[in-house]
Amino acid sequence: MDPALPSPAAPLEPPPGENPFVLTVACPDRKGIVHAVSGALLGAGADIAESQQYGSPDSGDFFLRVQFTTPEARSAVEAALAPVRAEFGMRAQLWDAGRRMRTLVMCSKDGHTLNDLLFQQRAGSLPIEVPVVVSNHLDLQPLAAFYGVPFVHVPISTDPASRCTKAAAEARLRELIREHDIDLVVLARYMQILSDELCRDLEGMAINIHHSFLPSFKGARPYHQAHERGVKIIGATAHYVTADLDEGPIIAQSVQPVTHAQTAEDFVERGRDVEGSTLVQAVRWHAEHRVLVDGRRTVVFA
Repeated sequence: MDPALPSPAAPLEPPPGENPFVLTVACPDRKGIVHAVSGALLGAGADIAESQQYGSPDSGDFFLRVQFTTPEARSAVEAALAPVRAEFGMRAQLWDAGRRMRTLVMCSKDGHTLNDLLFQQRAGSLPIEVPVVVSNHLDLQPLAAFYGVPFVHVPISTDPASRCTKAAAEARLRELIREHDIDLVVLARYMQILSDELCRDLEGMAINIHHSFLPSFKGARPYHQAHERGVKIIGATAHYVTADLDEGPIIAQSVQPVTHAQTAEDFVERGRDVEGSTLVQAVRWHAEHRVLVDGRRTVVFA
């Protein structure tokens, strides 16, 4: 094995005799929610390790994330929570915290964000498992092979007579999502726009990295645009994918200071680092079930 490549991460293991869970809750805000949830979990033998909450003044909703262990099985925890869910009208989800999130990564030719994700996954610092990388080009196949991850080439042609249409490519993507039991799709500089229908189908389970912190620099060559305007910071935004291009709920943002003495190429290099770290952070928060959507915004229990 190449010494630069970390050993595969060991599976997440709960303490002996304990089952680790994360409970996420969203419901209309009212008194007694935390007390009711805590009581139900206590009845299921839970030992709460972390609890975070937020009441949104904009939507009027209450958000809660509880991380805990219990000797009881999932079915027992679900049964204990059922009356509380009904009483408060909760949108509640119980997650197995010991299961790595199965993640499909899509890319094109730029491999820096793909490399960051695969390296962090391999090192064990991301609670994800990447069973497949999908690309509309073959350029990054060697990178996927380096990490031992299967690579699937799904070309897209603009020739209407070709069988490699966008519709055919998205149909193949759906097949791969079902085949690999995918929980999360990450667009790691995948330079194709997804159809509105696919965006709707992937709502809440697809993350994209946008190569800009300032919305005025959208489109081609954003770092060159920023350089021409003499900006003092550059950055990146990771967000959920929606039919509104680059307008989905924001999960994570990062910035990097720059000066007039740096070239556009310096901006690109620094931008790549920011994009990679920002995307990794967003994927980590999502995989740890720390992100809840509040309308067009997110609540992130970091």
